Amino acid sequence: MNNLKEINCKEIFKKAYENRYTWKNDFHGYQGKCIFLTNNNIQKGDFVLGKDFKPNIQNIEDEKVVKSIASQLFEVCIHRVKREFESVHSENNFNLLKNSESGIEMSVSGKNQGDKYRVKNNCINMVYRKIHGTIIEIFVEEFLDTGTGSLSKKYSSQQINPDTLETNSQKLEYEDEFLNMGKDDYWILNSRTIKYINQDKEEETQKFIFESLCLLN
Repeated sequence: MNNLKEINCKEIFKKAYENRYTWKNDFHGYQGKCIFLTNNNIQKGDFVLGKDFKPNIQNIEDEKVVKSIASQLFEVCIHRVKREFESVHSENNFNLLKNSESGIEMSVSGKNQGDKYRVKNNCINMVYRKIHGTIIEIFVEEFLDTGTGSLSKKYSSQQINPDTLETNSQKLEYEDEFLNMGKDDYWILNSRTIKYINQDKEEETQKFIFESLCLLN
């Protein structure tokens, strides 16, 4: 392992942060067909996602399904927005916790005190962040190298109570697939599978398919 004193955590995190795949600022959005599948249910509709990143789901009557599809589309979008490192992390310091086979783990002090990250091969493979009063912990198993940045392809997510530090949601396991579109090399989510253990201790799967995709001008 590297000499721990020689590890500049802020620089390592900055490089990995800037290696994330993002859309250009003039991205206008896209539209297509959406399909929602669970163990015993299939729903098909259409969607438009404008440059304001507000998904409009059509031709599906089940409001829960509409909300779920819209949530996936919005969540993908906010991770594609390009925000300069200094505008997000200028008031943060990054402190080494450990350096292992899994990567360089660091804690944040300053504005986002208590957050943690882990970096390996110029990719952020662990996130531990407080968002809206809840800690979200994400572990990434697999990345897609787009040539212009990395995309999380296979990962898990869990919510943690910030007071007790105990998990307060089921663990969700994600697998995403992307389509490369347009002359500007836009990578668009065209399939997301989410697996989790339900209240009956059985594995449930939800699948979101986005097809017949078309970029908006």
